[in-house]
Formats: sequence, structure tokens, C-alpha cells
Amino acid sequence: MTEPLVTTLRGPVRGERRADGSLRFLGIPYAQPPVGELRFAAPVPPEAWAEPWDATAYGPTAQRRPFADVTTIPEPSVPGEGVLNLNVFTPEADPRAGLPVLVWIHGGGYVAGSAASPWYDGAAFNRDGVVLVSVGYRLGVEGFLHLEDAPDNRGVRDWVAALEWVRDNIAAFGGDPAKVTVAGQSAGGGAVQTLLAVPSARGLFRGAISVSGAVMRPQGRDLAEAVAALFTSRTGVPATAAALRDLTDDELLDLQDHLDVDGPGRDELPMVVLAPFADGELVPEPVHEALVDGLAGADVPLMLGHTAHEFDMVEPRELGAAMTEAMFREPVMEIAEARAWAGRPTWLYRFDWEATAPGYEGLAHHCVDVPFAFDLLDAPGVPEALGDNPPQALADAVHEAWVRFVRDLDPGESWPRHTSDTRAMRVWTTEPTVVHGG
Repeated sequence: MTEPLVTTLRGPVRGERRADGSLRFLGIPYAQPPVGELRFAAPVPPEAWAEPWDATAYGPTAQRRPFADVTTIPEPSVPGEGVLNLNVFTPEADPRAGLPVLVWIHGGGYVAGSAASPWYDGAAFNRDGVVLVSVGYRLGVEGFLHLEDAPDNRGVRDWVAALEWVRDNIAAFGGDPAKVTVAGQSAGGGAVQTLLAVPSARGLFRGAISVSGAVMRPQGRDLAEAVAALFTSRTGVPATAAALRDLTDDELLDLQDHLDVDGPGRDELPMVVLAPFADGELVPEPVHEALVDGLAGADVPLMLGHTAHEFDMVEPRELGAAMTEAMFREPVMEIAEARAWAGRPTWLYRFDWEATAPGYEGLAHHCVDVPFAFDLLDAPGVPEALGDNPPQALADAVHEAWVRFVRDLDPGESWPRHTSDTRAMRVWTTEPTVVHGG
């Protein structure tokens, strides 16, 4: 079987043809490895290459320590320096195909996560005529700590650079750069909301899907400066690229761990402190306010929602339920309501199907909806997160709605828009329904 070869603007890449006939190209660099002088710099386009790039294995991941205590998603860590890479799954690399494109940004609290997860495989989307691109980006201190001598929001800059790569190269893989939808879950859902508020990302995507999106609040520059000051006071190391650039990954992660210890200075800050923030330039204003009170993303159709019990499993349960309410339900509803009153195309959902897996019994918990959206109920780790025999019919329905949205910017007749009149919300459970009134 002939290995597929596609020519990008930087050089040829060789992928692999799968048993179902679809193609995948893994670990394609969209920027140079962020090491040395580039470690805390804005992403720089990769240097050109002449020989075919081997795109048959996942590339390096920024994740060095999995976030296993929070996420149920299996997210492998792959060693190496070139972490600014992406994966393309396509039905066929025909430049004439003009297929819609879904760009996926993984979660992990902005400090972990991996585009190499088997839960993010694009096979089902390819089957249904959609090209899937999954993106790796810088995490934690390297991606989001405010440094005096480096550009802010480096992780956000990575997302924009990846979307620019898609704009410039996806046609060669069978995709239409004018039909791009950006999507993500948890921190990835927060990334989607952030990109709606980033002026330099305008025009790089036409639709957006925010799944259990988590955005740090408050999100002003003063908070970012307070986090940097806490980092320095607790570690004794200046929050500068010059001081951090030559540290090993383990050394930097050990310093990063100091930001998660309770105590003076930390107790006054949000739970998530290494995350996108309003730097006044790339991200002009706090994202939530930009979406609720401003015009950010006004012309972009948005599908957003959350699970019924996101973090309810956290002990004590009342605290977990409060986290679900404050971090997910309230922000989602505020965005949906604001967009509804402004007449912006919005589709709201709540995922209610409850897992049967040990530790998650009776909970529609954080991450439980991802295998349904990707139609990957047989992926590794799904039984441990969902339980045995999750309903395929529900996966069929959720996945079909996603495909329709990516293709048509509308998930279909069975899921009406959330407007000021209808206030419609799709409720995903064994028998999906629509409720009105939010």
C-alpha cells in the first residue's frame, strides 16, 4: 500500500493509510521547537525541509506529567523538543475535496494534556466527511506565566499559529480553509472562548464549539502579575525568561508546583492561575467579559455547554457541586444568555448521561461527553471512565450534531438555537430532549 505524501508550504510530509482507507499525518511541526532562545518566545514558523517528514507517529508533547487526578482521558506524554506540532486526520488528501475542518484543542487545566490521546482520533469524523486537526501547545509556566522579558500568552500564540498553519496548508490535505471550526474541552473549551476574543484569530475559523470551557476569572493583567510575583517569592527565582530558559523540564515543573500550595498569597488567587489572561494586546480584555458584555465572537456561530456534574465527584461533594456551578454552569449560561439577547447564533447543551464506572457511578462527570462527540466508545480508557456498554445511539446523535455543525454551522432541526424567545437547550441523555427556559 502506497504511503500518502502531501506537500506543505514548508516541505513534504509522509503519513499512513489506515485500514478504513482514511489517512493520518502525525506530528507535523507548525512552529520551530521552543527551546533555547525560543523557549519563551512567540512561535516561529518552522524551517523548510526537502526530504519527506515522517508523519507516522505522534510528535513530542508539552505534557511531561499527566494530569491523572482530574481528567479521565488517557493522554500520553511523548518526549522531545518539537512540541509545537499537530496531527491531521483526513478522508483523502485531495486538494479538490474542500471538506470542512475541525481543529481540536485538548484540555488539561492549561498545565497538562496531550494531542496524542486515543480519544482524539479523527476516524469517525473522517468517515463522515470532516478533516480533523489536533493541536499541541505550550503548557504551564512555558505557555502562560507572565514574564517581564517575554511575550505574554505564549500558549494562545501557539493556538493562533496552528490555525494559521491550517489556513495555509489544509487544502493540500483535502480541507477547506474557509470552513474551519475550532473546538476544545475543559481548558480546550476555554481556549475556544479565548480565541473568540483574540483579534488576530479573526478570520481563521468560522464556527466554535466550547465543551465544558474553563476560563480563569478574574483575568486581568494585575492578576497575572500577582501570580508572577508569587512564583518569585515562593521559588526565589525571578519570573523572567533569562532566569528560566536553561532549566530542565523537571526543574521548571518543580518550581511550577510551588504555585499550587495553599498559603499566603495563593489563597487569594483563582484555582487555575497558569492560563490565558487579558494582557491588553493579544488578549485585549478579560475573555468572559468580552463575550458577555462586548462584541467578541459576535459573528461566529457557537455551540457550548457542560456536563451535569462536572466536578461533583470532588470531596466533599458540596464543594464539588459548587465548583461545577461556579466554573462551568454559571459562565456557560451567562455567555449563552448574552448572545441570545444580542441575536448571535448560539446552541446550548447540557450532557446528562450518567456513567456507571466505579468512582463515577451516577455522574455526568467532567470529560464523560468526549467519547460520544468523537464516536469512540471503543477507545482505550473509555470503560474505566464511562462503564460498560455506554449507549451507541447517544454517540450517534451527539457525533451527528457535531458533524452537522462543522459542515453547516447548524447542528440540525432537532436542536434549535438558544434565542431570547426560545431559550432552548439540548439535553443529552439516553433519550435526548430539548428543554426551554435555560
